[in-house]
Amino acid sequence: MTTPSAADISRRSHTGEETEFHRGLGLFDSTMIVIGAMIGSGIFIVPAEMSRLVGSPGWLLMAWVLTGVLTLAAALSYGELAAMMPRAGGMYIYLREAFSPLWGFLYGWTLFLVIQTGFIAAVAVAFARYAGAIWPGLAEDQYLVRPLHLSAGYAVSLSANQLLAVLLIAVLTATNMCGLKYGKLLQNVFTVAKTGALAAMIVLGLTVGWNSTVVGENFRTMWLAQPVKEVSDGLSAASTFGLFVAVCVSQTGSLFSADSWHNVTFTAGEVRNPRRNLPLSLALGSGLVIILYLLANLAYLATLPLAAIQRAPSDRVATVMIESIFPGGAATIMALAIMVSTFGCNNGLILAGARTYYAIARDGLFFKPVARLNAARVPAWGLALQGLWAAVLVLPRTYRADKDEYGNLYSDLLDYVIPSALLFYIFTIIGLFRLRRSRPDAERPYRAFGYPLVPAFYVAGAATIVVVLFAFQPMTSLPGLAIVVLGVPVYFIWKRRAVAATKLNRNETNNLDETFL
Repeated sequence: MTTPSAADISRRSHTGEETEFHRGLGLFDSTMIVIGAMIGSGIFIVPAEMSRLVGSPGWLLMAWVLTGVLTLAAALSYGELAAMMPRAGGMYIYLREAFSPLWGFLYGWTLFLVIQTGFIAAVAVAFARYAGAIWPGLAEDQYLVRPLHLSAGYAVSLSANQLLAVLLIAVLTATNMCGLKYGKLLQNVFTVAKTGALAAMIVLGLTVGWNSTVVGENFRTMWLAQPVKEVSDGLSAASTFGLFVAVCVSQTGSLFSADSWHNVTFTAGEVRNPRRNLPLSLALGSGLVIILYLLANLAYLATLPLAAIQRAPSDRVATVMIESIFPGGAATIMALAIMVSTFGCNNGLILAGARTYYAIARDGLFFKPVARLNAARVPAWGLALQGLWAAVLVLPRTYRADKDEYGNLYSDLLDYVIPSALLFYIFTIIGLFRLRRSRPDAERPYRAFGYPLVPAFYVAGAATIVVVLFAFQPMTSLPGLAIVVLGVPVYFIWKRRAVAATKLNRNETNNLDETFL
């Protein structure tokens, strides 16, 4: 092994390549984190809701094409920031450096409170639900503690299903606390398995499941809007403007089925040769997933008429497709495939998220123990706190008295925060433009592909979607903005504590110096 020179050490310290973490992630590992965090259960479910909104096979595909273009534009733009600042924390670091610590904190606050922990809870419950489809004893109605109503619309419960979700979070959290090599091993194995399963499903749909009659019907009505759901009162995809709004609103499903591609940037402190491997893993991972998602939707449309996609029971489009190919065994096959997919997805989310809380705590804006690594050189306190809060989010339920139906609180929180999360992505890429001006001489081993057009396209496209969501889905958009804004006073409380702690440390140091003198 070559010993680094003093010049190398100085350069790495200045650029952020020096790290307390163990750099144990190669290009393959980093790409597996990107793919694994992106592929969960969404691609098997969200096409149903999207097809109800846009109302035609052609516009369903176009909605996914838009998702793909936006996701790739963002990933290619983030590559420059990741290579420029290869430190643990990802978007928190980028927003902090491009704007101010407040901007970084607001993202970290929302990430911990809802985005990362909410996704972890959602994916864990999805895993448990599909386990319940195979083993009835784990079903959602098998209660250990029946729903206790806190108000007219909210309750708390503990079912066998919820318990399994909590146990999954606990097991994956504990595994990642043992060290990067264990979390990496799980991530690689399950990502390869679920990518192969998704690819196999696509091949089956485009070959064995190919139905000439269905293909002919879907092609004949390719652009003929047949909406079964209004975007808002009196507005549907039947009109040109309604179609525009429907495609924008449908992105809440597709964009967030393809989300979390940036999670690898949270782990930048553990990536080997980060200035090369981070941009490459972002491009390779997100590109492969987008191709698979587009092919999956083609497979659905080659096997099922649009009406069957729109009316899939519990929105399980993939299950309906496999059932049409292998009658009788589809539910079990897809349940097992989705369990593998969600298991790997949650491991990636858990592994990555704690690195951001570590970075925030290092700046004195979060609990002090979170800023420490354990003997395995991983942020164990951050992992534990993240796991605990995600497990808590599994327990509260929403309740609709008119349908006597229970939902999950985290689901509402995610709906609320989606437009705000898009805003953070937009501002991160605006930060790319800002840093080009404010730090023109900074080392940039990778420069954003197609700059400034590709980053500007993402900002314009995502901003349009955000405006439409706030205009036509205010009941689910404005609460998310409120969650973000609530972080402002929290930031100043933490900042005041950090300043007080710094003054205390200085006073103790001065007193110690005087004692020795």
